[in-house]
Amino acid sequence: MFSLKLSLLQVFFLMVPERVLSQPSPSPSRAMPTHSELGPRTQGGTLQSSEVPGISTAGPTVVTSSTPGNKTVDLFPVLPICVCDLTPGACDINCCCDSDCYLLHPRTVFSFCLPGSVRSASWVCVDNSLIFRSNSPFPSRVFIDSNGIKQFCVHVNNSRLNYLQKLQKVNATNFQALATEFGGESFTSTSQTQSPPSFYRAGDPILTYFPKWSVISLLRQPAGVGAGGLCAKSNPAGFLESKSTTCARFFKNLADSCTSDPALNAASYYNFTVLKLQVPVTPVSQAGSPVLAGNTCQNVVAQVIYEIETNGTFGIQKVSVSFGQTNLTVEPRTSLQQDFIIHFRAFQQSTAASLTGSRSGNPGYIVGKPLLVLTGDMRHSMTLLQSQGDGTCSIKRHEVQFGVNAISGCKLRLKRVDCSHLQQELYQALHGSPRPEHIAIFGNADPAQKGEWTRILSRNYSVSAMHCTSCCVIPVSLEIQILWAYIGLQSNPQAHVSGARFLYQLQSIQDSQPKTEVPLKTVVTFVDITQKPEPPRGQPRMDWKYPFDFFFPFKMAFSRGEGSQKGSIFPIIILCLLLLGVLNHRD
Repeated sequence: MFSLKLSLLQVFFLMVPERVLSQPSPSPSRAMPTHSELGPRTQGGTLQSSEVPGISTAGPTVVTSSTPGNKTVDLFPVLPICVCDLTPGACDINCCCDSDCYLLHPRTVFSFCLPGSVRSASWVCVDNSLIFRSNSPFPSRVFIDSNGIKQFCVHVNNSRLNYLQKLQKVNATNFQALATEFGGESFTSTSQTQSPPSFYRAGDPILTYFPKWSVISLLRQPAGVGAGGLCAKSNPAGFLESKSTTCARFFKNLADSCTSDPALNAASYYNFTVLKLQVPVTPVSQAGSPVLAGNTCQNVVAQVIYEIETNGTFGIQKVSVSFGQTNLTVEPRTSLQQDFIIHFRAFQQSTAASLTGSRSGNPGYIVGKPLLVLTGDMRHSMTLLQSQGDGTCSIKRHEVQFGVNAISGCKLRLKRVDCSHLQQELYQALHGSPRPEHIAIFGNADPAQKGEWTRILSRNYSVSAMHCTSCCVIPVSLEIQILWAYIGLQSNPQAHVSGARFLYQLQSIQDSQPKTEVPLKTVVTFVDITQKPEPPRGQPRMDWKYPFDFFFPFKMAFSRGEGSQKGSIFPIIILCLLLLGVLNHRD
C-alpha cells in the first residue's frame, strides 16, 4: 500500500503541467541549464545525467565536476548543417558540429559550443526534494546552483526549436508569383529620389574636387580634439560659417615628415577646386614647399586663411588662400601649432568695406564682441597676452571682448640687449603690435570717421621719477580700464565706450644682473558709468484743498430759522454755480 502511494505521488509530479512546476528559462540564476552548461563543468553548479531514455533509476544522483561527461549518452547529435564550419579541412574552435574536429564529445575539449553548433534544448526544473523517483521517458539531470540548492531538470523534446526551413525551388514558372508575394521595392523610385539642392545653404559642407585623382571630397578645417588639442582633419567647413580653429601636431621624426607630410606643405591646401562651379583656389602669394636644411625644416605651414566670396544662391564665386609659414628645429617629439581660418564675404565687395571687417554692434557694442581699436587708419581688435603650454608668451594673443573682464600672464624670454630696446620689447608685448591709439566709441565705427573714435589715454612712469641711475626701468604689468555706458532709449539701450586708459606698472632691474625672463601680466576692467534717468512720471493729479471755513456760510444758513433760509437760498445757489464754473475751468 505504501509503495502504491509513492507511485501515485511520482506520477502526480510527472503529470503536473509545466507552468505549475516551473517555466523554462535559460538563466542559470533560476537553475535552468542551457546547451553551454551541459558539459562536465558548469558555472554555479554541476549538472549530471541521471536518466537514459527508456531506463528508470531509483532517484537522481549528483556527480561532481570531476566526473567525465563523455560517459553519458550524447544528447545532441551532429547537425545536418554546421553553420560555424568556416574552414574546410580544419577544425574550427568551439564549433561542436565540425566533423573535421573528429570529436565524439566536443565539450570535453571546447570550453563552450558556438550558437547553432548544437541542437537547442528545452528544460523544465523543480526543486530536487520533491522528486523521489523519475520514470520520465526524457533525459533528466540535477543542477546545483550557486546557493547550493539542487534542481531536478527534465529535457523536454521540443522539435520546433530544431526545425529546419527547407529551401523553396524557384523556377521561371513561380518566380513572379514568389516575388509578388514576398518581395517589395528594392530601390526608391526615381520620382521619390531627392535631388541635391542647386545651391548651398548655410551650414552645408563645401564640396571639393581633386582633378589629379578625380576624387570628390569636402573642404576641411582641422580642429583640435582631446586634452592635447590634436588636429582632427575630418572636421568639415560649413557654408557661410566664418570661424577659426587651432590644433597641434606632434612628430616622432620631423626629418622624415618635413617633406612627406602634406599637412606641412602649402600646396596641399589649394590643389583642388571648389564645387559647384569648380572655382579654383588661388594663393594670395607664392608659398614655398618644405625644405630640410641641415637641422631645420623650413617653410612649414603654421597658418591657413581661406577667403571665400559668395553671391547669394549663385554660390561660391571666388576662393583665395594665404599662408603663414615658420621653421622648425628637428628634435625628438617636435610639436607644431597650426591655425585654420575661414572667412566668408559678399562677392564684389569693395576693398574699403572688406578691410573694415565685421562689426561688434550696430551701433552699440554687444557684450562678448571684440573691442575695436585704431592704429593710424588700420582697424583691428585689442588683444591680451597669451601663454603657451610651458608658460612662455605665445605669438598668438587673446582678443579683448567687450564687457568681459579678463586677466592673463606669461613669461617673456629676454635677449641680451640694451635697456631702451628691452623697454620697447616689453611695451610691445604688453599692448600688442601695432600699439592701439584710438578706441571705437560704437561697435560699427568707421575708420574714415575720426569722430567715431576716442584717443586711448596712457600713464607712464618716467625713469627720473624712480631716482635710479644704475638700473633699467621696465614695464611688467598693464591694466586696461574701459569706461562705458548705455545711451538712448531705455527700451533699446546702446552700449558705447566713453573712454579708455592704459596703466603701466614699472619695475627696476639692475643692469649688472640682466634677467633671462620676465613675468608679464595684463588686466582688462570694464566700468559701467551709466547714469540712469529718473523714472517717468504719470499725468499730474489735482490735489484741491478747501479752506477750513469753506462750509461756514452753509452752516450759518441752515442754522437759522426756516424763514431766514428762504431769504438766503439765492446767494447760496449763486455761490455753488460760481464754484462749479471754477472747477470746470481748471479741468
